[in-house]
Amino acid sequence: MVRVGLSLLLIAALGVSSVAHGFSLTDAQGKVHRLEDYRGRWVLVNFWATWCPPCLEEIPDLVALYEGRRKVMVLGIAMDYRDRETVLKFADQMFMSYPVVFGDQAVSAQFGKLKGLPTTYLYGPDGRLAATRVGPVTQESIERFIDEHSPKNRGAQSPVIPVASAKGQAVRPE
Repeated sequence: MVRVGLSLLLIAALGVSSVAHGFSLTDAQGKVHRLEDYRGRWVLVNFWATWCPPCLEEIPDLVALYEGRRKVMVLGIAMDYRDRETVLKFADQMFMSYPVVFGDQAVSAQFGKLKGLPTTYLYGPDGRLAATRVGPVTQESIERFIDEHSPKNRGAQSPVIPVASAKGQAVRPE
């Protein structure tokens, strides 16, 4: 895959070091996921759609991240879908082992206005929003960000991290 240096803008770098108001998401299995349930872990919330090529490109990396790092929770929020069965079949075909949430306006409103798909929010172990990205992410870029921003490396923070993808982003239809 061709890797192009894009930036994942750190909210903290803008001086907006915000604590999430606490999202509450119910996955396809009926389990409720709240930010506060994952204190001490990194939480990655990814908005995606089955029709979105960059979303499809990043899903294997998110699966690998979820399965490979115990200190990272991944939640996938499916947007713009026709029916839930199609999303579940798609998730099964993509081997999505992380929880899938059926998204709608009420779900996305917990995170603010979505500017496109995919969109990823990364929360630190302290529950603060650490980074956000409109466009695809990779396992490597997220792991590098986490490693550089773990408590033992706090002095090594940089305002941006490279994120790789040649495909850009898909924009949600209005």
